[in-house]
Amino acid sequence: MKIVATENAPKAIGPYSQAVCTGNLVFTSGQIAINPATGNVEADTIEAQTEQVCKNISELLKASGTDMSKVIKTTCFLRNMEDFASFNAVYEKYFVSKPARSCVAVRELPKNVLVEIDTITEI
Repeated sequence: MKIVATENAPKAIGPYSQAVCTGNLVFTSGQIAINPATGNVEADTIEAQTEQVCKNISELLKASGTDMSKVIKTTCFLRNMEDFASFNAVYEKYFVSKPARSCVAVRELPKNVLVEIDTITEI
């Protein structure tokens, strides 16, 4: 197993890795809308937060030697399922290969964000 770390994605805010590689797969930890340059959540809409999350995932995958086109599975957590259509409008711009997906509403997310996504990706 190889631990992936990059300054171009948010630092882990707990006792975990940004991502890990094993075999020919990359498992990203759940990404929220933290701007890695500032360490803060700056976006306040579901669209802007989803954009930041997808950019963070893209940077983690790049650091792992792969990219968004090779994502196999995503797990998406929304604070409000009423944001589903707006979330999808941004999501589909980044996950063009249409990976398998689970999407659920949750009561709370870290730092009170609106969305969190993790991925499993082929190298």
